[in-house]
Amino acid sequence: MTDPTAPPATHLFYSALAPWWPLVSAPAEYAEEAAFAAALLREAVPPTRTVLELGSGGGNNAFHLKRHFAMTLLDLSPEMLAVSEQLNPECEHVRGDMRSVRLGRQFDAVFVHDAIEYMTSEDDLRQAVETVYAHCRPGGVAVLVPDTIAENYEPAADHGGQDGADGRGVRFLSWSTPVEAGATTSTTEYAFLLRDPDGTVRVAHDTHVLGLFPRATWLRVLTESGFAARSVAEVTAENRLPREFFVGTRPA
Repeated sequence: MTDPTAPPATHLFYSALAPWWPLVSAPAEYAEEAAFAAALLREAVPPTRTVLELGSGGGNNAFHLKRHFAMTLLDLSPEMLAVSEQLNPECEHVRGDMRSVRLGRQFDAVFVHDAIEYMTSEDDLRQAVETVYAHCRPGGVAVLVPDTIAENYEPAADHGGQDGADGRGVRFLSWSTPVEAGATTSTTEYAFLLRDPDGTVRVAHDTHVLGLFPRATWLRVLTESGFAARSVAEVTAENRLPREFFVGTRPA
């Protein structure tokens, strides 16, 4: 029987390819963005000590945030949680779906990075934000960070990857395709070349459909869920379009 909570079969990224994640995306690449997120997460009153990260993936953001906060990391993929446990053994790890999980406790802040983009309908987005609200204490803060919103989406191609000390290596190409006006999803195709320590090279292809909502929808869903919401433009020194961070404060 198929596990209804498992990631879609096309998401090799988060299942069969999960052990390769550190070679696809290294923690060092997240330092600047995590620092910007940390400044927003500190806005809770009283000051932030505990943070729940939903959709924590391989733990690259937590690698930086755990220096400032006690982190609880939740992800749908057991394979990605295993990767994060190697990187962040001092953090609590929990498996769950951000649309429905209820841990029965609240945190000073809740953080959701680009995993929020897997909410491909407004109903999914609303469920995820309701989960954020349920786990954010009064006076706490929520920070949600989609890679793109409808106003700034641009089709693009990217590439990367690196070699590991164990003899493995990865090179990848990502291709985000054009969308029609008013579309609420976008599609990114990934191609991977995976080199094993014995020199064998394999090829893998992965398709990801992502939610694409306008700024007004993000702010409305946050507000309707009970947050005082605002958007904050990221400050970055990287050669890319700044992301928009959505910040919600739960009334005390």
